[in-house]
Amino acid sequence: MEQKLEVLRQVFGYPSFRPGQEELMDALLSRRDAVGIMPTGAGKSLCYQIPALLFPGLTLVVSPLISLMKDQVGALVQNGIRGAYLNSSLTYRQYRAALRNARNGVYKIIYVAPERLLTPEFLDFAQNAPISMVTVDEAHCVSQWGQDFRPSYLTIPEFLGKLPSRPVVSAFTATATPKVREDILSLLDLKDPFVSVTSFDRPNLSFQVLRPKSKLPQLLSLLEERRGQSGIVYCATRKGVEEVCAALRERGFSATRYHAGLSDGERQENQEDFLYDRAPVMVATNAFGMGIDKSNVSFVIHYNMPKDLESYYQEAGRAGRDGSPAACILLYSRGDVALNRFLLTHSDEGGYVEEELLEELTRQNEERLRAMEGYCLTTACLREYLLHYFGEQAPTQCGNCGPLQKETGRGTMEQAPTQCGNCGNCLGRFVEEDITPQTREVLSCVRFLRQRYGVTLVTEVLRGSKSEKVRRLGFQKLPCYGSLRALSASALRDLISALVLQDYLTLSPGEYPTLSLGPRAGSVLQGRENVRLRVREGEASPVRAKTSGPLPQGDPELYQRLWKLRVRLSRIQNVPTYVIFSNASLQAMAALQPCQPQEFLEIPGVGQAKLQRYGKAFLGEIRQWKQERERSAKQEGEHDHDH
Repeated sequence: MEQKLEVLRQVFGYPSFRPGQEELMDALLSRRDAVGIMPTGAGKSLCYQIPALLFPGLTLVVSPLISLMKDQVGALVQNGIRGAYLNSSLTYRQYRAALRNARNGVYKIIYVAPERLLTPEFLDFAQNAPISMVTVDEAHCVSQWGQDFRPSYLTIPEFLGKLPSRPVVSAFTATATPKVREDILSLLDLKDPFVSVTSFDRPNLSFQVLRPKSKLPQLLSLLEERRGQSGIVYCATRKGVEEVCAALRERGFSATRYHAGLSDGERQENQEDFLYDRAPVMVATNAFGMGIDKSNVSFVIHYNMPKDLESYYQEAGRAGRDGSPAACILLYSRGDVALNRFLLTHSDEGGYVEEELLEELTRQNEERLRAMEGYCLTTACLREYLLHYFGEQAPTQCGNCGPLQKETGRGTMEQAPTQCGNCGNCLGRFVEEDITPQTREVLSCVRFLRQRYGVTLVTEVLRGSKSEKVRRLGFQKLPCYGSLRALSASALRDLISALVLQDYLTLSPGEYPTLSLGPRAGSVLQGRENVRLRVREGEASPVRAKTSGPLPQGDPELYQRLWKLRVRLSRIQNVPTYVIFSNASLQAMAALQPCQPQEFLEIPGVGQAKLQRYGKAFLGEIRQWKQERERSAKQEGEHDHDH
């Protein structure tokens, strides 16, 4: 078993395993099926790549995206490992050549699209190949409750059944609720699997939700603070991508775009511009990113609220993959909820499920949308809210203080000791207000309206609107008419949203949801409960990202020289910069300043292959920088002596 540590150090250049990695490898190497549920950036790939190198035969990795396969194989080649991918991006001649090499034992790892598994040519190859392991990457795609359901994943058990002997099966994903985890275990037909759920917490990521009056000026301000950094801006629609990308370019940002409406060629070109840092800012829909293993992404900004927390956490998690501090910022407006509800109602995912399940799927989508809205509206710790959603207990206190006040994950007010000290809410200032009178008026209005209408009409009645619909229905005669006219429409909608999140009100699913009294409404209407709400006193302090460990901070001048060297090598070799070395590796070089090959191997991310490939160039740059510093110091000393 110690061989795995040797491979980790010699091939991949890391001194020790991350949490959860070693246990998964041990299970696989003992030929036991295994499932790894680990957050983005936790090192899932190594969990199957290292056993693949130690197994006698071939490992097949079922992967959903062409870009994901290319990225993984490119990274393997950089570390001196022969790998290949089989997907629709290859010509038939290339595909046959790859299969021929595989039959001749050239590769240890082959990535394959799920649609290829049962094709006659691939199946003939697989039935005659020494397959030691089949790995299912992005395993949440097997579940209809997952955010990226892929029906072809359901054919994996049939493929396994057609092999002459069953190999070890492993499955990995970054975002899986308990329901999706159950589906992974059952639908993939795993045999007594070892299941490891690594903490979803990413301490190097800072989280913040902003509610600007106008999103574009806010976005421009955020990007101005981050000029020169690599980041992703997610938009909900293709139109949004086009408008935001055009606005960024007009203001001098080197930005590119990605959405399903572009041609394959343009998407590929724009993706490579981002990967190679020719365009550091990518503006994209959620069609971009699942296959992107770019380690130097310093920020992810959501221009619109996503439809669920699974999507949000996966997309936000594309920042800071090398362990460096990174920012995850969401720009929220109430219109985002309506937009997502519309997109969900008009999606085609109903075509993938049986008719009787469609109603349940609609209900699940609505629940996930409300949980996402709850994240945007909560005044509790954002990190705790995310961890709670994925079934994980948050730390009971931060490292610098004792128990603090919080809300529960769904937004309800309770006493509990959680703060991370690294999100917009933990760094913000709040005051607690008694909103019992306003709550009673809202609940009374919903009751008077017989729980048949939505937020818009309830707001109009409470504010005393003279709209045609209010007059036609005679609602101006109700006792609650105009009772909250002192509140703005925006403030009243915020109050209603907070009451939904705290179970005083219930919102029905569907494109046109209606308000009804929630399970906690009766106690307020009967005068047995007061309602208190934490509200923001001022804007949150600028989020300062912090790291999970003491990442070394080196000389900034040396870091810049190493960064420029990496760019030059990237262009010469036509590979993305982060494939050569991550930003964290460059920071360690700038801090430790190795001059000898053995010292260079101490740098995280430097293995034998990268020492041979890049050691001479980087060690030479460091030595030259040191010599220049010594000469400069000597000249300054002689100058001082002369005076």
